[in-house]
Amino acid sequence: MNSQNGFLLSFIKYGENDAVLHCFTEEEGFQTYFLKGIYSKKNKKKALLQPLNKLNFSVNPIKGGGIPSVSKFELIRNNDVYTDIKANTVIFFISDFLNQILKYENKNLSIFFGIERFIEELMDKNYQSHLLFLLTLLKIQGVAPLISEGKFLDPETGTFSIEMTHQLFNEEISFIWRSALSTDNMYTIRIHSAVRKDFLDSLLVYYHYHITDFRIPTSLEVIQQIFE
Repeated sequence: MNSQNGFLLSFIKYGENDAVLHCFTEEEGFQTYFLKGIYSKKNKKKALLQPLNKLNFSVNPIKGGGIPSVSKFELIRNNDVYTDIKANTVIFFISDFLNQILKYENKNLSIFFGIERFIEELMDKNYQSHLLFLLTLLKIQGVAPLISEGKFLDPETGTFSIEMTHQLFNEEISFIWRSALSTDNMYTIRIHSAVRKDFLDSLLVYYHYHITDFRIPTSLEVIQQIFE
């Protein structure tokens, strides 16, 4: 049996009482676990199954085929964001996002602690933190744009150019990208509420070009409605 610390990305009910968990762990990156009995009437820990909760898992060794099973788990830290509708919506969106783009990711402490930092920003009511976190992820994975001359970001090449190449990447949106990429702490960048939707759309376009098999998260519509 070994111990793993991880952020819960998604969970699916399996049968009457069991669940399959997808997590991003500090020790091994993306992991899938089988959790027995979590939905039984006597189990009070089902309330801990909240997206991006930081949990400690006691994982049993794999015997034959199948996926590792969890014998017990504990909450490391309560995010305390689920009573805030904006923060709650952001959490669900980011967990949905991470669940697809990290599924082949091995151990990566920069991503793990990046998730932790994002949650801290959100707990401090930084309601644009998800936008800057998505940009931070691109930087960690080595596919962020290169800073160069030109006022307009070309999302396909990841470079700045003299002429606009995509309708979303106008001078204002491109400037936000450049400013965020040029600072040591992206979370200090302020994105006006009037352009946050366009900036998020620009992020999704960039991910489409640079992340293999990227799909738009199903929770996108909800987060757009909340922040309108």
